[in-house]
Amino acid sequence: MLQQTRVETVIPYYERFIRRFPDMAALAEASEEDVLEEWQGLGYYSRARHLQKGVREVVAQYGGKVPETRDEILKIPGVGSYTAGAILSIAHEQAEPAVDGNVLRVFSRLLHIEDPIDRVQSRRTVETFVRGLLESCSRRSDITQALMELGALVCIPRTPRCSRCPWSEACVAFLRRDQNELPRKTMQKPPLSVEVNTGILQAQGRVFAIKRPLEGILGGMWEFPSVETASPAPEEAGLQQALIERFRAYGQNIVLESEWRELTHTFSHREWRMRIFFCKGESVDFSSQVGAVWLNPQEMEKIIWAGPHRKLAVWVKGELARDQERGF
Repeated sequence: MLQQTRVETVIPYYERFIRRFPDMAALAEASEEDVLEEWQGLGYYSRARHLQKGVREVVAQYGGKVPETRDEILKIPGVGSYTAGAILSIAHEQAEPAVDGNVLRVFSRLLHIEDPIDRVQSRRTVETFVRGLLESCSRRSDITQALMELGALVCIPRTPRCSRCPWSEACVAFLRRDQNELPRKTMQKPPLSVEVNTGILQAQGRVFAIKRPLEGILGGMWEFPSVETASPAPEEAGLQQALIERFRAYGQNIVLESEWRELTHTFSHREWRMRIFFCKGESVDFSSQVGAVWLNPQEMEKIIWAGPHRKLAVWVKGELARDQERGF
């Protein structure tokens, strides 16, 4: 949970998650829907899927005991170099480095690494140094956690608190007075702008939603029918017709009634520029189809919405409530 999410945000999610899934057996046996329900709001849902897949592997292949060698632990789905190092050093007191963004920042300043810190060679330099540090110590669990905390609380990204740092007199960046210039990173490309048209089809106090494909961004989560295209977008008429066809694929013949509002949502590498339309069904079909549902307001709260569709669902629920008050 702490990968991509801040500690203060994670704590209440973590506590609820552990109450619902107190051990690996409980998590392995749970449905994916249940796991994603507890994860909802943290984002990057592939983390939750990888966590459960990895736990199932440990339960099935290792009797519920996490292996203690790097080669074995890296075979577990969802476990990369950082997670392997964290488990092996913190849980098993092994001299395996756990190098996250905080640790990279500490050593970029301590060792004065001028190359971009997100390059492979820079990471390897830090991992080699940390491994040597751990090999020279007996309390490897403490050292690993101390390095993480040093980066999180003292050697922070902007205006590091050097007066509180136990390593300040050994830190090359501090001695050269250029700690604010490190670490350096490669220039990030701006997020890809994606035009998204989304349709809201309501009928008899319910709203129509579909499930995204399992593969790809926000896989297996629910959304209001949408079509997207990377900029530059095709002609307006083409996008709107594509949205109509999207509904038709699920047995709903609709017309776009009016544009309701806009919503922008930024992921790590793309930005959705959403235009939301109210739709009118020419012949509303309430029959169930695979990957499609009609939801009442109570049911809307129980499913796992895809990214910005969660916020959109709150807006739609408010519209349904107002329609009910007006007797529509």
